[in-house]
Amino acid sequence: MAPAPQLPTLSETITTEIPSSENNNNVTITGKIYTRVRLATKSDLSHIYQLFYQIHAYHNFTHLYKATESSLGNLLFKENPLPLFYGPSVLLLEVSPTPFTEPKNNTDEGFKPVLTTFDLKFPVVEEQVEEFRSKYDDGNHKSDAYIAGYAFFYANYSCFNDKPGFYFESLYFRESYRKLGMGKLLFGTVSSIAANNGFVSVDGIVAVWNKKSYDFYINMGVEIFDEFRYGKLHGENLQKYADNKEKTDEESC
Repeated sequence: MAPAPQLPTLSETITTEIPSSENNNNVTITGKIYTRVRLATKSDLSHIYQLFYQIHAYHNFTHLYKATESSLGNLLFKENPLPLFYGPSVLLLEVSPTPFTEPKNNTDEGFKPVLTTFDLKFPVVEEQVEEFRSKYDDGNHKSDAYIAGYAFFYANYSCFNDKPGFYFESLYFRESYRKLGMGKLLFGTVSSIAANNGFVSVDGIVAVWNKKSYDFYINMGVEIFDEFRYGKLHGENLQKYADNKEKTDEESC
């Protein structure tokens, strides 16, 4: 990977004004939008499930979406989890028309939330206020924060290195929050976690058909290896190995 990319140019001033209006269950944010990147908790499970479904819908793969909220909970929030960032990890990006503040509770999740402010060139409309209102409780009783997007990643290993890297599984934003520079913030945050914690790389699949996505990762410093092709053994082809296990064992005797 190339050196850690710079984050987008952000506003240096924070105003306490509330430049938003709520009408017909919509919230319109103008002027400035405040963001918080934080580690997902179990209270976010329903939102993560919806976001994972939406990215499948974006790629026309909803017929492949087999997860349930329960199965996702078992995957992401185990009772005895792996060390932080080694198991499946989700960072959520929240937005608000008012500033985020430091948490008042003493919960130590191992990752300090990243607070940022963006200057808006055009109004942003939150059209799913109740569906994506944040359920995160940091002790501040903030009710005007909404889940805008996520990054999903976990540790991976290679014989080329003696330390793990990150496998960057997916990055997704709801439609209202695209083209605002928030993708740079979220991917940059994951890259910063990797660089600051001894991980050697951030790997992932880049869709060559999606030029905007492809250019985004190139601009963030990602190096593309054209000599490799993505391969996957799954479904019936994978199950053949399980179904034939007894026969294979007999033939080897």
